[in-house]
Amino acid sequence: MSDHIPETDHPRALEPSVLIVNIVLAALGAIIGMQIITTLGVTPNTALIGVLVAVALSRLPGTMFAKYRSIHRQNLVQSNISCSTFAAANSLMLPIGIPYLFGMPEMIMPMLIGAAMGMLIDTAMLYWLFDSRVFPGEDAWPPGVAAAEAIHAGDEGGKRARLLVWGSVIGLIGSFFKIPMSAFGTAFIGNVWALMMLGVGFLLRGYSTSLFGMDINKLYIPHGMMIGAGIVAGIQILALLFRQKDTQEEKAVSAESRYTREDGDVRKGLTKGFILYLLAALCLALMGGIYSVMSAVQLTEWVLFAAIACILAEFIVGLSAMHAGWFPAFATSLIFLVIGIVLGFPPVALALLVGFIASGGPAFADAGYDLKAGWMLRRGHGLQYELAGRWQQVLAAVTGSIVALIMVASLSHLYFSQNLVPPVDRVFVATIKAGVDASIIQNLMIWAVPGAVIQFLGGSKRQMGIMLATGLLILNINAGLLIRVVLRKIKGPEFDTNMTIMAAGFIAGDAIYSFVDSAFRAKWK
Repeated sequence: MSDHIPETDHPRALEPSVLIVNIVLAALGAIIGMQIITTLGVTPNTALIGVLVAVALSRLPGTMFAKYRSIHRQNLVQSNISCSTFAAANSLMLPIGIPYLFGMPEMIMPMLIGAAMGMLIDTAMLYWLFDSRVFPGEDAWPPGVAAAEAIHAGDEGGKRARLLVWGSVIGLIGSFFKIPMSAFGTAFIGNVWALMMLGVGFLLRGYSTSLFGMDINKLYIPHGMMIGAGIVAGIQILALLFRQKDTQEEKAVSAESRYTREDGDVRKGLTKGFILYLLAALCLALMGGIYSVMSAVQLTEWVLFAAIACILAEFIVGLSAMHAGWFPAFATSLIFLVIGIVLGFPPVALALLVGFIASGGPAFADAGYDLKAGWMLRRGHGLQYELAGRWQQVLAAVTGSIVALIMVASLSHLYFSQNLVPPVDRVFVATIKAGVDASIIQNLMIWAVPGAVIQFLGGSKRQMGIMLATGLLILNINAGLLIRVVLRKIKGPEFDTNMTIMAAGFIAGDAIYSFVDSAFRAKWK
């Protein structure tokens, strides 16, 4: 499909009534993101908060607020605040905290510019790749489903609203008692094979010490498995895009799905993205002055590695987010940092490298959730409306990103003056200073093999290797998958429709509780 966006009646992200609200909410979201990631090290899901704000606006008197009765304007508001929160926290504040901890304040502004480039490139790439065979709109993207169901419930009321409210109440109560309700809800939405492997990974990570007498995370076993799975996943995606003939199964899927992005569009998107990453990495190297501490050959290697790592990190984070609503962004950045250390890049180059890689993945995943929500809301409106609405969501996201960039550039020094930085930055800096020993390298190489084998055997549709490694990298316990399987056997496939709405409520309740709890703890920490 062409990237040309036809004129339609879809609400515009840059119309004054939407733009003004989005700028205000983006500034608020950016402050929330900076505060929470520097004090607690996490980023709350503000997409659902954006939905609540948009629905509340639609109930206010006045012509301007009456426009927000449109579910598509609500979707633009939700996309904007969700993007600004993730952008400020994960894509910008996290990268610039690395040179600060290194005692290199002169590197903060180059890192901020480089991170902003990485963030915007990833957003563009998600736009180019979304609703293709690689990242289908019909796949799970669970937080996006939750956002869409919340908007639908606010608009339609009735049974849908009641199911969502009950689900949200259960999600709030469960979260209060420390039950992972997002995981519970995701189990009813995501791909069964992918979630099964995610659950196995969660269990192995959580009980590795009691089962095997060792902490597999400290031995870098999950990281090695993700390296192997990530490489194979990248090869599978390229093979899918460049293969001339489809299998009968893939032809049937294509006939049923009618993706809005053809394989040719994806190939062009990947090519453009790779070129942009090369240029951004080169600009970062020049602005940061790392060319002065590396030979021309090593500088070339650094630029190439940075671009390739960003693409692979994007695949890993995006596939995890799409199938399960979880993505190991911090761990993925750490994996490529360790590889960079093995390749012998100097410390200052490593600091900029890991910040650059970390800037993109969360932007890609978050934009995927938002476009999934819009995709669900626009179903039945036709292809032209879908493409126009998708472009308007990207404009809303870019608005949020620009506001987040301004807020981080203006306020980050206030956090640094109190020695407040994202906790994971201390891990990155400690890793760079300590280096890696031979045993870690050996473990990475050994455990990359089973990760690659599992990913290969599962195929590109199931992403079993990626999801198993994701579970191993995240310390949590999954729930609900067995319940889903049993209930579906009893009730039949039609049970999934109502359960999806309830599951969206579980995720929404968990997100609201996490947001309020995080904001409260961040305020008093």
